[in-house]
Amino acid sequence: MQLEHLKDLVVEVLSDMKARDISVMDVRGKTAVTDYMIVASGTSDRHVKAIAETVAYKAKEAGEAPLGTEGVQEGEWALVDLNGVVVHLMLPKVRDFYSLERLWSAPALVSHPAASASA
Repeated sequence: MQLEHLKDLVVEVLSDMKARDISVMDVRGKTAVTDYMIVASGTSDRHVKAIAETVAYKAKEAGEAPLGTEGVQEGEWALVDLNGVVVHLMLPKVRDFYSLERLWSAPALVSHPAASASA
């Protein structure tokens, strides 16, 4: 499955599962871990678990088995790693605490000769 189709499939599943505040971040060039990070909120730990399980199931059904999942048992924060697309599902309080959108939108630090001379 092409990466764009996988991203669209995940967003569709999140929308169908009534995930809130779906955010898609293109992180190509910022990390070698993935191309897209998708962050969404669930309304309860059960909702977060159900969304994560459904995303994993639908991706596998479409031919893209997850490389792994984390946090599904606890339900405050679940991660589904689909290689080119990493999905973070969180309760709103956890999402506010980690603020992944702000973290990944921050400009990259640029080294400067004067900074390394003072080290």
